[in-house]
Amino acid sequence: MSDGIIIYLLDRPPPMPTSPQFLSIDFLDNHIRHTMAFYDGRCVDPDGGFFHFFMDDGSIYDRRTRHLVSSTRFVINYAKAARQFKRADYAALARHGLDYIEQVHLQSATGGYAWLIRDGVVADATNHCYGVSFVILAYAEALKAGVPGAAEGLARAYALLCARFWREADGLLVDEYNADFSELSPYRGQNANMHGCEALICAFEATGEAHYLGRARTIADSVTKRLADQAGGLIWEHYDQAWQADWNYNLDDPKHLFRPWGFQPGHHTEWSKLLLTLHRHAPDPALANRARWLFDQALDKAWDHQHGGLFYGFSIDGAICDSDKYFWVQAESLAASALLHEHFGAPAYLEAYERLWQYSWEHMVDHTYGAWYRILDARNNKYSAEKSPAGKTDYHTMGACFEVIDMLRRQTARPESEL
Repeated sequence: MSDGIIIYLLDRPPPMPTSPQFLSIDFLDNHIRHTMAFYDGRCVDPDGGFFHFFMDDGSIYDRRTRHLVSSTRFVINYAKAARQFKRADYAALARHGLDYIEQVHLQSATGGYAWLIRDGVVADATNHCYGVSFVILAYAEALKAGVPGAAEGLARAYALLCARFWREADGLLVDEYNADFSELSPYRGQNANMHGCEALICAFEATGEAHYLGRARTIADSVTKRLADQAGGLIWEHYDQAWQADWNYNLDDPKHLFRPWGFQPGHHTEWSKLLLTLHRHAPDPALANRARWLFDQALDKAWDHQHGGLFYGFSIDGAICDSDKYFWVQAESLAASALLHEHFGAPAYLEAYERLWQYSWEHMVDHTYGAWYRILDARNNKYSAEKSPAGKTDYHTMGACFEVIDMLRRQTARPESEL
């Protein structure tokens, strides 16, 4: 799996400006490079795949464990960077990552993708829709970058999604099967659907095939309209088999990594971004208006006016239930604010973009070693020196930069009469 791959070790990322222009292609391009430099030379395992656990200084603290989410997100990162920087070596690294997914995560007996690998052996073969969604996203981004075999992998993963997870009657995806697909969990959640929507949008962009976009729109409407009606328009995370809100799910485990209790401001802003992307591909003012409302609600309820940044969660009564600051929440929110400014032209969204970036620049970005810290407390203090455990590859942070770069390029290409 390592044929033709050359690993370069960078001790420190290139310097970044002290007073950046956050809404500029040069800044965003350089910030992606700065973040990639943290992983380059460290994350690639020449024996297959990528390492997934990094301390603040880039040292690896677990070489044995591989998680499907990180395996796919590294492919996404390298595929997107290959396009941005026109680097064939990055495209080769995306192929290197896909090789590991196909040879280790993919289970030939079932067609599923193992959730967790340890020492090259399956440690958890649970089939998560969340994971399959990222497999689709990885192949779609690889296809955009011209990576060999990406089209075949995309078709295979999408066929699995349709056969096992899609429920036409609900217009939604179910969440979790056991290893051999003989048992379906009663849990239903919006998060897997959100990332399924994201993956399907990307598959449409990569192939031009309209059925991907149509299914993405169906999911978006199901989550942000029909399910949201149960919560006054807000997006609750957890549901039972009948898609009725489970208001107590993980109430005793509110910091669960993938299924925390409470409303997630970051998911509201992430949906805002996705709705605007759907609107761009198939215009519908209702999508843009819904995107605006979800974003406004998130900032109104979760912005920390004392220490800056968005809190992680708020409860049914609107009180903050998790005061931590997560990197991905800030990143997804600044991307959404830029897209809202592009569409509506309202100064408030430009101000929100600058405010989110300024907070992140001061507290989340590691200016010494590169990448973003994963989690801070309410006062913006780190809990540990673990920067990137499994699941965090800075896919969110670099993805936000790519999103805004694309927006700025659209504005540059737009005729003066439309500006």
